[in-house]
Amino acid sequence: MDKEILIKLVTEKMPYGKYKGRLLCDLPEPYLVWYHAKGFPGGKFGMLLQTLYEIKLNGLEYLLEPLRGMK
Repeated sequence: MDKEILIKLVTEKMPYGKYKGRLLCDLPEPYLVWYHAKGFPGGKFGMLLQTLYEIKLNGLEYLLEPLRGMK
């Protein structure tokens, strides 16, 4: 897995919606499951959400912990 993608997950914020302003890594799993069922947005942002979905689905959140707080 690309470390740059993991860094983006702990530094970038949700740009819109109910969770606007929340770090992507802090999005609740049910929200990501909803996106999975509905379809992730296109482009780089959608890829980030899909990657986060896979991380949470497979219990790999520990991969993000050492990266939290990075800028």
